[in-house]
Amino acid sequence: MNPFLRKLGIELPIVQAPMAGVSTAELAAIVSNAGGLGSIGVGSVDAEATRKMIASVRSLTDRPFNVNIFCHQPAKSDSAREAAWLSRLAPEFARYGAKPPTHLAEIYRTFLTDDAKLSVLLNERPPIVSFHFGLPSSAQIEALRSAGIILIATATNLDEGNAIATAGIDAVVAQGYEAGGHRGVFDPHIPDDRLGTIALTRLLVRKLSIPVIAAGGIMDGGGIAASLALGAVAAQLGTAFVACPESSADAAYRSALLGTPAEHTVMTSAISGRPARCLSNHFTALGMFTTSEAIPDYPIAYDAGKSLHAAAKAVGEYGYGAQWAGQGAPLAREIPAAELVVQLRTEMEQALALY
Repeated sequence: MNPFLRKLGIELPIVQAPMAGVSTAELAAIVSNAGGLGSIGVGSVDAEATRKMIASVRSLTDRPFNVNIFCHQPAKSDSAREAAWLSRLAPEFARYGAKPPTHLAEIYRTFLTDDAKLSVLLNERPPIVSFHFGLPSSAQIEALRSAGIILIATATNLDEGNAIATAGIDAVVAQGYEAGGHRGVFDPHIPDDRLGTIALTRLLVRKLSIPVIAAGGIMDGGGIAASLALGAVAAQLGTAFVACPESSADAAYRSALLGTPAEHTVMTSAISGRPARCLSNHFTALGMFTTSEAIPDYPIAYDAGKSLHAAAKAVGEYGYGAQWAGQGAPLAREIPAAELVVQLRTEMEQALALY
C-alpha cells in the first residue's frame, strides 16, 4: 500500500469527489466504509450546517472522510454589471412567467473570512480537509495542521501546485480540464492553461515532492489504474457517483446524465460566475453567447442562476439546473455506491494486471 494511503487510513486509491449540493453524508460514509475516501462539500453552507454534516457522516462510519471547503477571494459587487446581467436574464425568466430578482447577493461566504467555520473544523477535527479555489491563510493552515487534520488542495497548473506544496499542504489534487463541476483555478480572471488530467498529473508528479491525486474524466477502474501508472497515489471521481441512489441529484439531473446530454458537456461561467463543466442544457447554451466580463463575480452570479432554475423548475422545465458533470459522463452507471466501489476495484485490479 502506498504510504500516503496508509496515512489517510484508506485501503483503496479511490476518492469520491466532494460535490457540494450532490454529495451526501450517506454517500461519503458508504465510500469510506468500502475502503475508499468519502467526501462532503461544505462550501455552500454555514458553520452550523457544516457541524451537522460532519456529525451525520460520523454517525454512519468510523472510517476517515474528507470535508471540502471553498477558498475563493471575496466577491466584488458591481451594481451596474449585476443589473445588466439581470436584464440579460429577464427574457429567460419571462419565458416561465417570472421576473428576475431585484438585486443579487453573495450567497456563499468564502472560508478565507469565515472564522465560525474554522472554529467548527477545529472543534470537530474531521480526519481530512481539502481546499478548492485556492488556499486559506497561513494562520488557518497552521491551525488545522495543529489539530492533526490532513490537508489536501486542488491545482489546475504547476504554479498552483507549487503554491500548495510551499504552503505545507499534505497532497494535491491534479484537476484536469475534463473534470466536472467548478474549476479549481485560484484566479479565474487570468488565462487558464486548460491542462488535461494526464498531462497535469504527470507534471505534478514529476515536479512536486508531495503526493498527487488525479482528477478529471475518470469513471472506471481502468481510469484509476491509468492514474496510478502516471504516478498518482489515487484517483478522484465525482461524476461517477452522481447517478448513485445515495447522491442528492434530482430526477432531472439523473435523467440528463444517463441520456444524450451527457455526450456534450460544456465549460461555462454563466451559471455561477466561475468556470464549471456542466451537462449541455439551456443555461450552457445561454452562456455560449456571453462573455465572462459580463457575468457578476462568483457567487453573486449564482444567486441569479439559482433563481432562474427555480422559476423554470416551478413550471416543469429543468434545463437551467447546475447539472455538473465531467467529460466521462456517458460512462456513468446507475448503481448503489457500495456496488460501484466494488466494481471500480475489480476493474482497477484487472487493468493493473495488464501493466
